[in-house]
Amino acid sequence: MAKADNKTKPTQQSVTDFLNQVEHKQKRTDSFAILEMMKAQTGLEPKMWGDSIIGFGDYRYKYASGREGDWFLVGFSPRKQNLTLYIMAGINQYPELLKKLGKHKTSKACLYINKLADVDTSVLEDIIKKSAQYTAKHQSGC
Repeated sequence: MAKADNKTKPTQQSVTDFLNQVEHKQKRTDSFAILEMMKAQTGLEPKMWGDSIIGFGDYRYKYASGREGDWFLVGFSPRKQNLTLYIMAGINQYPELLKKLGKHKTSKACLYINKLADVDTSVLEDIIKKSAQYTAKHQSGC
């Protein structure tokens, strides 16, 4: 089976320059706060992945199908619609924390929030830390 490369890979693009280009002022402010939160909770420096995702750390994954690649432990992107946090351990792994988080939406590995003021940031920090630790330890995402 041919192994397809991920289209999204680490780049040399400046994280700060990218975030300074976020048009909406509150989203830009929240993005810098999430950046600092993820740095503090992971102890890792951020890297741009592709042209719109900020990731922390990395791990090598391999699916049962044989496909493998590299990805980040946790990350985020200030999307037009919302702030998207990539919780690679799987967001539904933390049901008790999600109950306490505040206004949000989820998918398998994504947490969507409109603004930081909508959530309890200490709960968010806990989710980020636990996910990064889980993914690093197991070298596996959801």
